[in-house]
Amino acid sequence: MFLRRFARPLMAKVKETTGIVGLDVVPNAREVLISLYTKTLKEIQAVPEDEGYRKAVESFTRHRLKVCQEEEDWETIEKRLGCGQVEELIEEARDELKLISHMIEWKPWGVPDDYECEVIENDAPVPKHVPIHRPGPLPEEFYKTMEAIGSKEGPSITAGGSKSKE
Repeated sequence: MFLRRFARPLMAKVKETTGIVGLDVVPNAREVLISLYTKTLKEIQAVPEDEGYRKAVESFTRHRLKVCQEEEDWETIEKRLGCGQVEELIEEARDELKLISHMIEWKPWGVPDDYECEVIENDAPVPKHVPIHRPGPLPEEFYKTMEAIGSKEGPSITAGGSKSKE
């Protein structure tokens, strides 16, 4: 018991570098992550409960917080989360907190159902050095699936475009 409690932190591997330019090692990364994840879960409460953004943030933040609370070692945390180095996770958590404050300010969930945004068409020619993305044809199976759905609900869709059922 004594060795586990007191000697383990002394025997823990010390990270010397992240190997990423500009990203310094955080010696107390676990504590920093626990603090950031706890703050994230508190801040996200200002977003409406039924919003997908809140659900996603709460879900992955709770998971990451649980892993950080269960594990002492930074290597084990990195392996269990599989999302990069703990220093990267710290940066990501800080960015998420900034985004939460912006989302609360912007309230993208408060858009009225009848809101129509203006579509701006730009007919300017595309420079020759810029590749034009033209998606290839969809697999025939897609059209068959859409046709099956359409036969139950209304107009069917075919490879040549849409046409009404007769």
